[in-house]
Amino acid sequence: MSGTETRGLKVETNGLDVIDDAERRGRPRQLFWPWFGANVSVLGLSYGSFTLGFGISFWQALVAGVVGILFSFLLCGFIAIAGKRGSAPTMLLSRAAFGVRGNRLPSAISWLLTVGWETVLTALATLATSTVFERLGWGGGTATKVIALVVVAALTVAAGVLGFDAIMKLQTWITWITGVLTVVYVVLVAGDVHWAAVGALPSGSAQQWVGSLVFLMTGFGLGWVNAAADYSRYLPRSASGRGVVGWTTFGASVAPLVLLVFGLLLAGSSPDLNKAIAADPIGALTTLLPLWFLVPFAIVAVLGLVGGAVLDIYSSGLALLSAGLRVPRPLAAFVDGVLMVAGTIYIVFFGGEFLGQFQGFLVTLGVPVAAWCGVMLADVLLRRRDYAEADLFDPAGRYGDVRVGPIALVLVSTALGWGLVTNTSADWLKWQGYLLEPFGLGGRDGSWAYANLGVLLALALGFVVTLSTRQRIRAQEAAA
Repeated sequence: MSGTETRGLKVETNGLDVIDDAERRGRPRQLFWPWFGANVSVLGLSYGSFTLGFGISFWQALVAGVVGILFSFLLCGFIAIAGKRGSAPTMLLSRAAFGVRGNRLPSAISWLLTVGWETVLTALATLATSTVFERLGWGGGTATKVIALVVVAALTVAAGVLGFDAIMKLQTWITWITGVLTVVYVVLVAGDVHWAAVGALPSGSAQQWVGSLVFLMTGFGLGWVNAAADYSRYLPRSASGRGVVGWTTFGASVAPLVLLVFGLLLAGSSPDLNKAIAADPIGALTTLLPLWFLVPFAIVAVLGLVGGAVLDIYSSGLALLSAGLRVPRPLAAFVDGVLMVAGTIYIVFFGGEFLGQFQGFLVTLGVPVAAWCGVMLADVLLRRRDYAEADLFDPAGRYGDVRVGPIALVLVSTALGWGLVTNTSADWLKWQGYLLEPFGLGGRDGSWAYANLGVLLALALGFVVTLSTRQRIRAQEAAA
């Protein structure tokens, strides 16, 4: 699929290239494997605790989870259509909306998000391994963390450098292994669910529910929209658009939905577990397990997190190229791997409590990514023809060089969005929320402070305003 054979594990040479017709093959259902493998991580269980942390009931959290996960991954499904139409990476196709060089800004934002995510996932895998080894009496200190980091980073960087075919093969194996072992985990800890405690959780306000919804959207689908077309680009143009949307959405959302529900039941049954997950989201889950399953749990935890990190490092390398770095794709992935290791070292050895920093990261970058997503989604839905491939590389072509309107729209939406989000757990984000008082929403301490409306506003603004540019897109498609 990538111009190289999977059997030889050769390095994919395609970077921002438009994939030749001879290399495009497969069916939309094959999209199930990379998306399921990237989202079957047991981190989904910890999201149950994160969601209840907004002060809502089990049923409120369940509704927020179903709506937030399905809707946010549906956005990925629609943007994946662009990959089939243009046979190029997501952030290259974004040039049709922002211009060839104007697209460097959203590409840079996309790069930050994917590098951040791969770092978070690698750090969690390292911490989980350390916790398991400590419970087994095999260590768990600095040496164990260093070894775990080396192994996880090596797997992630190697797959990212090798490229598409290696990733597709790896994700298929990860899907089967983690799927089976996750089912075993659920069976083993099912006895720790206490329905009376779960049912007694008090209901929260509408503002708290909205906050949980936004958090789940940014933690799941909105964390992947900027990479959604990177895997559908190898499909033939004749592939079903509905199939692309359906298999992307289904493959990405089915595991998180199941894991979130069970995570809600576990966290709602034990206040102590709920609190422990904030400090060590994966490792805390081992406290419920018998010793004999700790090693299989470490395998499922690490592989699940690696599955997500692998897709992130691949897409972050493509985003870095789209942002203007002129190096081969494998080298871009390796550079991102180096940054990932440095960030992981900070989180694991110097970062303190995880949850506050994680929420701050998600919401802060979630605002500009939501704005970009709104623009890109409307742009994709308005188009009726395939992309003019040569013009995606030509500043003098139909897509232009720097399109001021969409860039300004993302910047304005981000400025407004940051003014309507807060995260007091991360000291470096206390400047946010500056519009809550002027907009009559009670200020940084009011009832709307943690609803994080800025993400929804940025998404809606980007989408609605771009829908009004139908004539621009028609002119692009009619250009010679």
